[in-house]
Amino acid sequence: MKIGFDSEKYTRLQSEKIRQRIDLFGGKLYLEFGGKLFDDFHASRVLPGFMPDSKLRMLLSMKEEAEIVIVINADAIEKSKKRGDLDITYDLDTLRLIDAFRDAGLYVGSVVITQYAGQTNADKFIERLKTLGVRVFRHFPIEGYPNNVANILSDNGFGKNEYIETTRQLVVVTAPGPGSGKMATCLSQLYCEQQRGIKAGYAKFETFPIWNLPLNHPVNLAYEAATADLNDVNMIDPFHLENYGEVCINYNRDIEIFPVLNAILSGIMGESPYKSPTDMGVNMAGFCIVDDGVVSAAAKREIIRRRYKTLCAIRQGFAGKNESEKIETIMAKLQIDAGERPVIGAAVGRAAETGAPAVAIELPDGQVITGKTSSLLGASAAALINAIKTLAGIDHDTKIIPKEVIEPVQQLKTKYMGNRNPRLHTDEVLIALSISAITNKDAALALEMLPRLRGCDAHATVILSHVDDNVMSKLGLTMTCEPHYQTKKLYHAN
Repeated sequence: MKIGFDSEKYTRLQSEKIRQRIDLFGGKLYLEFGGKLFDDFHASRVLPGFMPDSKLRMLLSMKEEAEIVIVINADAIEKSKKRGDLDITYDLDTLRLIDAFRDAGLYVGSVVITQYAGQTNADKFIERLKTLGVRVFRHFPIEGYPNNVANILSDNGFGKNEYIETTRQLVVVTAPGPGSGKMATCLSQLYCEQQRGIKAGYAKFETFPIWNLPLNHPVNLAYEAATADLNDVNMIDPFHLENYGEVCINYNRDIEIFPVLNAILSGIMGESPYKSPTDMGVNMAGFCIVDDGVVSAAAKREIIRRRYKTLCAIRQGFAGKNESEKIETIMAKLQIDAGERPVIGAAVGRAAETGAPAVAIELPDGQVITGKTSSLLGASAAALINAIKTLAGIDHDTKIIPKEVIEPVQQLKTKYMGNRNPRLHTDEVLIALSISAITNKDAALALEMLPRLRGCDAHATVILSHVDDNVMSKLGLTMTCEPHYQTKKLYHAN
């Protein structure tokens, strides 16, 4: 696949920029980390060459200087708020993040519970963290936040928050999801550090929108499509334009909050170091794009993917029509046609031929492979097998999973587990393929092709089952679906 982004350059420039900002503030920086630190698949889709763990690699280049503070809102714990992509609650994701950071070799200093007001489930989580040996600090609701600066910068505001004891130059403040209170945590710490005579500063790390790309660049509009549910809007930073005469791109929420944030920083530090929200950022991604045509094409495909994802979410009752309308407006602005993802037409065409659901996968060389629904395999499983056979150079008619392996699995499903549908899902067919690989060289060769599917586009003519969708995601396929179910039933099991 074509590369449009230099990941190694990004690691180098980004770490250099952060170190410069640490030096600017006298040796300590609170870095509000927006977006995903792990598994940033949106960035890897719109910036081909950006690795999903690129930001983690950058932090690892500074691991002796950095510590992690994870922020979680007490109300999110109380309401069992979930991450949509992982389907786990924020408190469980906090534990997952701690494990992931530690496994990577990064130091997790503490967890902060924000908006704490004695919530029962928050108290239980605090005790659980303490039992696990994790330091926990509580930050409380502040009357008039964020506009009542005088109250915020007092003993009744940041002054009543528990001071987070940190030991390293770079304090990365991250969270399981939006609305956790990362910025307020950073500002509270600046206030507390200033009260103790310790020099420290604040900066923000958001990958998107990319400030030095044009307002309507496909990469920046792909960010708008990705946040259609939040109604984020990219804007020219008016503060930056006024102070520097330079056009830079930011988004509405950062621009709207900047005057208030600047007043708080001025109150803490005597004078704010920033003249614009763009000034606060340390994002160097725009300098690492090496092929604008490649990233523009990838971003357009991502916008199409977001449209289909939103249409399916509407069909499932998880989104509103206004979200799809916003994405369609973006597509019209860029004159994007769904045909820019060849897998869509291929899957729809195969389904029309067979009268049953179909799936199409575009291989790294641009070849599109389809799979149809049969008595043995579901469309996803069939497309998967056909794709890896093609990659392995195995003839289409060659059977790499014998009936002697498939039939016992079907019997297990229908006779002993109560399933009416004998067709194999993708997870089941991969297990069958693994068993066949013990004695069948073609099966073993096909199995080795699975990593080459990572990053490939795929499309299904029906909404996939949870099982098939999960397997396709784990294999790294960029999946979209038509917003229809295979049946007209009201309940659709996973």
